[in-house]
Amino acid sequence: MDVAAIVPAYNEAKTIGAVLGVLTKCRLINEVIVVSDGSTDDTVKIALQFDGVQVVELPENRGKGGAMKAGLEQTAAEIVLFLDADLIGLTEDHVNALLQPVLENQALMSLGVFEKGRIATDLAQKVAPYLSGQRALQRDLLSDLSDLDLTRFGVEVALHRYMEENKIPVALVNLPDLSHLMKEEKLGLWKGLAARGKMYWEIIKYTASIDLHLK
Repeated sequence: MDVAAIVPAYNEAKTIGAVLGVLTKCRLINEVIVVSDGSTDDTVKIALQFDGVQVVELPENRGKGGAMKAGLEQTAAEIVLFLDADLIGLTEDHVNALLQPVLENQALMSLGVFEKGRIATDLAQKVAPYLSGQRALQRDLLSDLSDLDLTRFGVEVALHRYMEENKIPVALVNLPDLSHLMKEEKLGLWKGLAARGKMYWEIIKYTASIDLHLK
């Protein structure tokens, strides 16, 4: 089965090169697609330096769900791997570990959890592992999520709820020595805190709208 790696990215020039360096060497991956979600830095320029990487440029920021959907529209691969563009310490072993449960039909989706990376990022994923942006899944699972482009940062919540409600098996995969740049590191303390607050608000807002709909 073909595997496509989709990397949604918004101003991730500092880290996306290292992520793509790993993905382009991974033998299990047939396609690598970067979706620049309205980036204004050198994210696109750096991504275009890698042979075989398809770059999709969105003129305006659509949010993570919108970027993921834009990536999906560029591939017909049966297996999709989603990875964040701000990862630190990504290796081929991490990629293979995420793909293995899905490729070997042990689960329909795998979910990566940071381990032994950095205290702050490890703790956040231990508390809420379903918010991880590192996951592999069968593409067919996304066919019922028609509002993927509207969920923004709530996309992980949407996927988690869908898997729970339909009792779909998910494999949790530990990703040792992997972490990511925190928003406070990217933007500075106050701007980072504001961006983090916005992200959590979008997650809460989406979750509340689903709860209201279910009632």
